[in-house]
Amino acid sequence: MAARPATSDTIAAIATAPGTGGIGIIRISGPESAAFLRRLFIPFKSHSTFESHKLYYGTISDRQGQVVDEVLAVYMQAPHTYTREDVVELHSHGSHLVLQAILAEVLAAGARPADAGEFTKRAFLAGRIDLTRAEAVIDLLQARTDGGVRLAVDQLQGALYEQVASIRDALVDLLALVEVAIDFPDDDVEIIDVTNMLAQLQEKIEHPLEQLVSCADRGRVLREGVKVVITGRPNVGKSSLLNGLLRDERALVTEIPGTTRDTIEELISVRGLPVQLVDTAGIRSHDDVVEELGIERARRKLQEADLVLFVLDLSAELSVVDRELYRSLGEKKRIIVLNKTDIADDGARAAINKEFSEDVQVEICASRGEGLEELLEALYKNILGEEGEVSEQISCAPNLRHTLILEKSLAACRQLRQTLETGAPADLLAVDLQAALDYLGDIVGLTTPDDVLDALFSRFCIGK
Repeated sequence: MAARPATSDTIAAIATAPGTGGIGIIRISGPESAAFLRRLFIPFKSHSTFESHKLYYGTISDRQGQVVDEVLAVYMQAPHTYTREDVVELHSHGSHLVLQAILAEVLAAGARPADAGEFTKRAFLAGRIDLTRAEAVIDLLQARTDGGVRLAVDQLQGALYEQVASIRDALVDLLALVEVAIDFPDDDVEIIDVTNMLAQLQEKIEHPLEQLVSCADRGRVLREGVKVVITGRPNVGKSSLLNGLLRDERALVTEIPGTTRDTIEELISVRGLPVQLVDTAGIRSHDDVVEELGIERARRKLQEADLVLFVLDLSAELSVVDRELYRSLGEKKRIIVLNKTDIADDGARAAINKEFSEDVQVEICASRGEGLEELLEALYKNILGEEGEVSEQISCAPNLRHTLILEKSLAACRQLRQTLETGAPADLLAVDLQAALDYLGDIVGLTTPDDVLDALFSRFCIGK
């Protein structure tokens, strides 16, 4: 990654999360970092210089000479730092008031408050990381399950960058060949071998791009999770199912229909997959105004669902309400959950199996916790595919921004294929190749506009 112009000011921020903790960190980055350290920090053992990457014990005092806190200070000399600038960190006790007091002294000394994500942005601008790795930092900070963490760490280590770089290298090779043909148009030797170029285009460019685009949806699921809505008519066991999946008495369970009058939402991890479970009010016709509000909210949640757990009562015949609710799901992904196996009626089971034969069905007894592991397995496979495993390819799964750009690059490559097959001149080939290259450069940050960069880094917390 080539570095962009260096910044001249020095920034500072609290780098640890809000709240009380054992340790809090003030981070400073920029050319005046060492000067601020010498001005504010009083070491317990006197010395003339600070060695890079070595901790020093001392105090920070305010402008009136009062000790603010005892701290550990570390000076990290450029370029061997996160931002490739001089960096200082002050490790104090984790009191919010103490951290704010130390930060106030750093700012009074001349530092500027850091913007959201500015430390990581400086690392990107200095060429230390590409844009895919910078985006992985925010994904790692916001990850909610092991699967999301793994995906972010893989991208932070360059999984996506290496894939994109390999495709860009192949495009550069083709572009170099085309530019030779442009420079020597009257040469008797045929410089562009169309058959060979088409083969290279397919093997090294189009196919890898198609693979990246194809795994984007799985990457989105691991990053953002899925919303799974539990629905059914009243008293079929929706709340018992929620409690069973959570292994906690989260929802009130009674024999009275209509107990749940609002949605209940909880996050669980299913083999590393973030799943937002939503228990909804049972849907039926009635005159209760409060229950009607809950049912209306349930209908809205169904529209937002990535997957629906449609709960039926195995001890009762299918009702008109069951059938109407099922039809209202339309094309929504769904699993038919057959509850109350402990008191199941064989006739009801046969009727349900026949009517919903095309859907995935899982039998459970929510009140006893039976069949829940099988249900979670079916849920996992329904979301991620029949193979039911996150493949190695997911390690470089692009996010939405990446995917849109990859699709544009792939479109440019397909246009290049058409241009090649029609025997168009070399300068037209160069246009398509350059377009594909520019799009990929936007992913890693080589050609990304400043306003896009500002929007990306604004998602970060201050201090990172």
